[in-house]
Amino acid sequence: MASYVSFARFYDGLMEDADYEKRCDYLMELFRRHNHETGITLDLACGTGSLTRLLAKKGVDVYGVDSSSEMLSEAMQRTYEEGLDILYLRQKMQSLDLYGTINTCVCTLDSINHLTKTEDVKKAFDKVGLFMDNDGLFVFDVNTVYKHREVLKDNTFVFENEKVFCVWQNSPRENDIVDISLDFFEEENGVYYRSSESFSERAYSDEQIREMLESAGFKVETVYGDLTFDEPKANEQRVIYVAKMVNSRNKEV
Repeated sequence: MASYVSFARFYDGLMEDADYEKRCDYLMELFRRHNHETGITLDLACGTGSLTRLLAKKGVDVYGVDSSSEMLSEAMQRTYEEGLDILYLRQKMQSLDLYGTINTCVCTLDSINHLTKTEDVKKAFDKVGLFMDNDGLFVFDVNTVYKHREVLKDNTFVFENEKVFCVWQNSPRENDIVDISLDFFEEENGVYYRSSESFSERAYSDEQIREMLESAGFKVETVYGDLTFDEPKANEQRVIYVAKMVNSRNKEV
């Protein structure tokens, strides 16, 4: 399991294209269109908490969970600097253990894809379902099979900002898994220091995802193209699932 020691420091700068403010506004509009009151909300795999903090500023009663202590350290520092009061928990998605029930769960930026075993995705969905109130919404996005096969595959990407130069290399293997290696080059007083991270992502078919959601007590309400309210296109790289809890088990909590 990747620890994201180096990635945590550079994550926000390298994820500028994610446009967290736009993503937050999109989620708020999605909740409105689905006539959903957010209630207690979990930001699952919250990373450095960029989306968590924006949701909190919108008045959402939100807290974050992530498996990386380095990511959570960044999240807590930024939360403190912005004068917010947000709870963060260090837990893996597939072994989620919350203090009470939730009415909304969001999980963004292909975090589900980081689970490369179907049994782990099943466990993660099941854990979210265990703590979800009836009629609660689970909103998450995933990178598509198309993206893994046609965009990521064996390609190399380069990212650069004023803090770091990053080389992103992909190596595809079976079951639509892509092994990802990141090399960071950070300049200090004319000297470049290198650090590296590696992890894997797996793409799951729509059929697989629906089956696992239904097994966890959810019903898929709709699937959107990324940051749209339209049906996904054939070449969609990221899709958004909106699943409603219809068979709550939270009395077991």
